[in-house]
Amino acid sequence: MTAKSARSDHPISMRLPEADIAMIDRAAGLRGRSRTDFVREAAVRAAEDVLMEQHLIRMSPEGFTAFLAVLETPAAPVPEMVDLVKRRAPWEAIPASES
Repeated sequence: MTAKSARSDHPISMRLPEADIAMIDRAAGLRGRSRTDFVREAAVRAAEDVLMEQHLIRMSPEGFTAFLAVLETPAAPVPEMVDLVKRRAPWEAIPASES
């Protein structure tokens, strides 16, 4: 007889309206994931976001002064970004009269 291995997974059960399940199933299908994998990933990502918002950053008064100095320094233009902003958007077609 084989010894049972201890599972480290913990089940979570919830009741959802049929419309919510349909939306979750559709989204999971588009990602090629099972409903369980999709919901687990979404829940963990949401939990990480909340925890990251609560993270306390500590620094010395000198470090904070240096941090503020960097924030107050005017930004230097990045030539590639300036060129990108000046480009015509792909959906802005050139009128036939201009070509």
